[in-house]
Amino acid sequence: MVARTGIEMPLPDIALPAPAESPSVPSLTIELALPAEAAGRLTRLPAIGTRRLGRSRGGAETLIWFDTPQGALAEAGLALEQGARGARRLLVTLPAANAPWHPGLPPAPAAEDAMPAAAAAGPLVALAAFHGRKLGFALSHAAGEVEALLLTGKLRAVADEHPVARLTLTGPATAVLAIAREIAAELPALPPAAALAEEARALAQGDRPRLRRKGAPDPGTATTVEEALALAVGHLAEVVLALAPGARADAGPEAVHQMRVGLRRLRSVLKLFRRAADGPAPKALEAGLKTLLGFLGPARDWDVFTLGIGRAISEAMPEERAVAALLDAAEGRRQAAYAALERFLHSPDYRLLAWELTGFVAEARWREEASEEALTLLASPLQPFAEALLAKRWKGLAEDGAVMAEMDDERLHEMRLDAKRLRYAAELFAPLWAGRRSRRFLKRLAAVQEALGLANDAVVAGALAASLANGRAERAYAIGIVTGWARGRVGRVRQEATETWDDLDATGAFW
Repeated sequence: MVARTGIEMPLPDIALPAPAESPSVPSLTIELALPAEAAGRLTRLPAIGTRRLGRSRGGAETLIWFDTPQGALAEAGLALEQGARGARRLLVTLPAANAPWHPGLPPAPAAEDAMPAAAAAGPLVALAAFHGRKLGFALSHAAGEVEALLLTGKLRAVADEHPVARLTLTGPATAVLAIAREIAAELPALPPAAALAEEARALAQGDRPRLRRKGAPDPGTATTVEEALALAVGHLAEVVLALAPGARADAGPEAVHQMRVGLRRLRSVLKLFRRAADGPAPKALEAGLKTLLGFLGPARDWDVFTLGIGRAISEAMPEERAVAALLDAAEGRRQAAYAALERFLHSPDYRLLAWELTGFVAEARWREEASEEALTLLASPLQPFAEALLAKRWKGLAEDGAVMAEMDDERLHEMRLDAKRLRYAAELFAPLWAGRRSRRFLKRLAAVQEALGLANDAVVAGALAASLANGRAERAYAIGIVTGWARGRVGRVRQEATETWDDLDATGAFW
């Protein structure tokens, strides 16, 4: 990574803040990202205006971010930030994959020895800056006083600039999250998908902010069931929320696909840990996640249809007007599904779900009204818990595999779901059994799920094609072509699924 331009300067001395004493009431600091045009309405909201305490403190604010010309700090997931008064902080913008996390957390100060050697040797250049205003004020709440800091202005690099608004809330966790939800009910306020410093780096380099979390969670540092639950939910909540801005029809299918996978992994985690999190909060959260999945599912199904079987048939039969007309109708359904998804992602319901996810981890809400048995299980060692769950799911899938050749489409679909559930559990717990055996098992299990998924996609494609009939006789011919093509594909991928299952069965469990 090479900065486009910048100001050379010597490596600064970095003063890290002294750790604060632990408060008697759990404290929380979170960031809310708002559209710049909505920030002006913030102080007029009842959630703010009726809670204000004392006088506000305002003034100009400038922040500048530095890196080496080769981007050594960014490569290490760090950013060097200088404030208006010259104070400089080394910040962690991309926390370690196995570090505790939940959406809304601001970047943390880096350790004293975190500075990469390449950056320590200098020189540094200024990549981008924030210029604007800050407004600080206190807010009252029954759970305690909350300090608020609103930044409004522009991120600027040499070649580009864009407006930003960030609100930071600090105080008792219950009060902070309650105020965040009240704001989100009125304004499009969400946990930021990236730190402001990372947005500045992306602006300077002309690329997108990097995701803080990707793929499956890694609970490798967890020793108890509760630590693993917190790591997994925090990781997957970040994955789902950070992908949402890209879930648009004009942005390609990948964001919707990965967001749906992350959401399914998250729901799988809640089911895996149900005995340890048996209170009302996990059940309420799962209901909200199911609603979101209900909007993602149709968009993904029509993506697979139009970009998979639909595209293959179109390329094989370019002169078939009936097929082209059917695929045009399918594209209309895809656009409608995306429009419904985008409406939901811009709704207060989605924003409240985002903050519910954040609060679920930040306040460990799985403990609310939990049974004594659940609380005991939360404190128990992780590995025996994981081993029992994996063994139970593997036993069910092995029973399916023994009669796989005799299954009809519906039963094969159930086996696919069993394979998916085992894969999500195995991905989560595999770091507890690091080595070639677990990696080989995951690779072959993924191949089984992929083959079964292709078979299911073909079945779904036939059903989607049939749904386009709309009582029009001229579409029957095209629907017949698509359905026949799909049925032919089912036969081929069934054989592939049987072969991949034999490989997995020969591998055996890794736990």
